[in-house]
Parts: sequence; C-alpha cells; structure tokens
Amino acid sequence: MRVLLTTDTIGGVWTFTQELTEQLLAGGHAVALVSFGRMPSPSQRMWTMQQGAQFGESFHFAPCESPLEWMQDNSAVFAEGVDPLLRIAREFHADILHSNQFCWGALPVGIPKLITAHSDVMSWAQAANPSVLRGSPWLSRYCSLVQQGLDGANAVVAPTFWMREALRAHFHVHAPFNVIHNGRTVPAADNSIERRLQAITAGRLWDKAKGLAILCDVNSPIPIVIAGEEEFQGSVAKPVPVNITTVGTLDQRQIFETMRRSSVYLATSIYEPFGLAPLEAAMCGCAIVARDLSSLREVWGDAAIYFHDAEQLEHMLTELSDNPDLLRGSQNAAKERAAHYSAPAMAAKYIEFYAGLLAARKQELITYAA
Repeated sequence: MRVLLTTDTIGGVWTFTQELTEQLLAGGHAVALVSFGRMPSPSQRMWTMQQGAQFGESFHFAPCESPLEWMQDNSAVFAEGVDPLLRIAREFHADILHSNQFCWGALPVGIPKLITAHSDVMSWAQAANPSVLRGSPWLSRYCSLVQQGLDGANAVVAPTFWMREALRAHFHVHAPFNVIHNGRTVPAADNSIERRLQAITAGRLWDKAKGLAILCDVNSPIPIVIAGEEEFQGSVAKPVPVNITTVGTLDQRQIFETMRRSSVYLATSIYEPFGLAPLEAAMCGCAIVARDLSSLREVWGDAAIYFHDAEQLEHMLTELSDNPDLLRGSQNAAKERAAHYSAPAMAAKYIEFYAGLLAARKQELITYAA
C-alpha cells in the first residue's frame, strides 16, 4: 500500500504519525508524509532523514508551513495546502489518504480518504475555555473546514470512544466512525539511569487544557518537573511555584530519560482525548496519577490513581511518597496496562482499515463499470 499521511509539527499528532509511519515502512508499505503548522524542528527533520536513508523511495517527506485549521490565521488553510497535496498524491501514486487534520477530507482526489480525529476545538473549548465558543469569523471558518472535511471523508477514526462521542456532539459525521486506540513504543531502558522520588508532567504549558494551574495549589511532598513548550502564538505559560522545575521543550531521548528518572507521572489535563505522554511515562516505569476524566478512565481503567482537586492530588502524592509498596504496585499496574497500547497493534488495525476502504472503492468501481 502507498499511504499519503498528513501530520503537524506542534503536538502529539507528530508522535502518532511518526509511530504509524515507522510501522508501515517496516511492514513493506510506502509512506508520503506531509507536515503542516510550522517547519519541522531539528529533531523532527533528523528523524525524517533517518527514514529516508533506511527506506529510500518508500518514504517521502514534504514540509509545509501553511497553518492548521485551529490556528487564528486559518483563512487560507485549505487554499495553501490543496495544490501541494494533490501534486504529491499524483506523483507518489498514493492508494489512500490518511489525514490527521479534518479539512483534507475534502481534498478532491480519487482515492479513499480517512480522517483521524485526535481532538477538536469545540470539545476543547467546552472543557478548557468556553469563551472561545462565542461567534467569530475564525470559529466559523474552523467549523466550516471541519464539517467539509468530515463530509468528504470515506471514514473517520477516533483514538477513544470518548473522543468519538465528543466530535459527534458538535459535528455531523456521516461516514463510518470507528475507534482505534493510539499506540506507542519506547526504547529499551538505560540501566544507568537512577529513578528518583519525583513527579513529571509534560505538555504545552501555554495550553489551559493541560490543567497545570492546579499545581499552584499543591504543596507536593516530592519534587515536580514540567517539560514542554512555554509560549506559542502569543499564549504564554503562567509562572509556576518555586518548588516546581520547568525544563522547556525536550526531544524524545531527553523526555524518556526524564520519565525514567521519575517515579510518578501527573496527568493534569482537563481535556485529554487520549494522552500519549502518560502512555510514554507508564512504559518508562512511572505510576500514573490522573485527573478523573472519562477519557482517561477509558484508557487506564484501574491502572491509574485519579484525583478531582488539588487537595486530593496532594494527598495522593503524600501517600505514594510514604508508601514504597503502593508506589511500586502503581508503577507495575500502569506498565502492564500500557503494554496493551503498542504501536504494532495500532498499525495493524489501521492497515486492516485501509484494506477495507480500498476493497470498498474497488467494488464501487466494478459496480460503476457494470
């Protein structure tokens, strides 16, 4: 199969497409990866060069700096990206388009089109910033881009059942709508890294949805480390208490090392359709302490410890710091649960889904010809 895969360079979508690309290439498929949002970082560019060196003509990468549909300047999102995508689809002889932005479901290309709905502005705003839902030209354009993409897609996938229902609450989804949980791999552990009694959380510090403000009200008995981008398009992270250390944006190697040095991962988000960072942390041996969200309950079940407010979070951190057996049991439970979300399992389900879409298209063509 030859898959045209879109991504963005800003958040977890890049990680998702990176994992999927590696699995597809390892399975003998070809991938043309097209990124949007902003130009790739040096580590992202290095990864694409490594794939090209290893897989040759089976991998093609094209960066595009045109904005994403949720960005404030979204007036030319479709116009700027349509011609490059059509050209790549033609030159790459793509069999299927797998878009990780909604708008490309409307791409006028004669191959099956699949959208993975990682999140959406409407459900994000409902949880994190309701003021965004007031009418504006930007929001109208966003909703139009999303709906047109959904209308043009042959199928839609969400990473959780929660996300599937959240999208349905705000948009019409006429195409088949399935759930495929995300998957992740982490490199083998470096035994020289010594684990400490500390907690880590990772994410965009400027994004209210990450829920990091709760840490200002927690008198933690153990050190807390926050990794992530602190500013984006005018949004700036608020100052953190003196007992919390911010380490900025880390590359994959650095974030895995920091997770392996830590004992606990704090999933503080107030909006989390899946949560790749907690999954990575669990695979690195951290216990998961998570805000009590339906989506996180779906992913983690009884393998995480849940909190509702700062008082509960502080109490849980105190219990984990005072009880080594509880901490060890929580770490083991999280790691065991994380093993269910492997990248090979995720990719196998997507490949099966691709095959079904291609078979349906072939049948359509046979029926039309008859």
